[in-house]
Amino acid sequence: QVQLVESGGGLVQAGDSLRLSCATSGDTFTSYAMGWFRQAPGKEREFVGAISRRGSTTNYADSVKGRFTISRDNVKNTVHLQMNSLKSEDTALYYCAADRRVSSYGTSRSGDDYEYWGQGTQVTVSS
Repeated sequence: QVQLVESGGGLVQAGDSLRLSCATSGDTFTSYAMGWFRQAPGKEREFVGAISRRGSTTNYADSVKGRFTISRDNVKNTVHLQMNSLKSEDTALYYCAADRRVSSYGTSRSGDDYEYWGQGTQVTVSS
């Protein structure tokens, strides 16, 4: 199985940028599609973005499309989430997740499809 550790969160102002990272270990990184999800206080977890095993396919929530970019480094076994033009509504605990069952070029927007999760990193955007 794979272990996931997120980093890069913090407190920023609206309009700023942050880059989250998720370091993985324990299994072959390219066996997994990777996703980012977030959960704000009092709200359900929501999909942010996902990337296929080789990075050829990406998928984003409408709320972040054009502002966030997901990428992966299959040499360093790391996935990143570049977040630009941050808004107060982006404030949440951000999780990365790994999906081994999806097809080679596929991604999933459903958290139920991801078998492994990190502990999360907090992003707070002040307005």
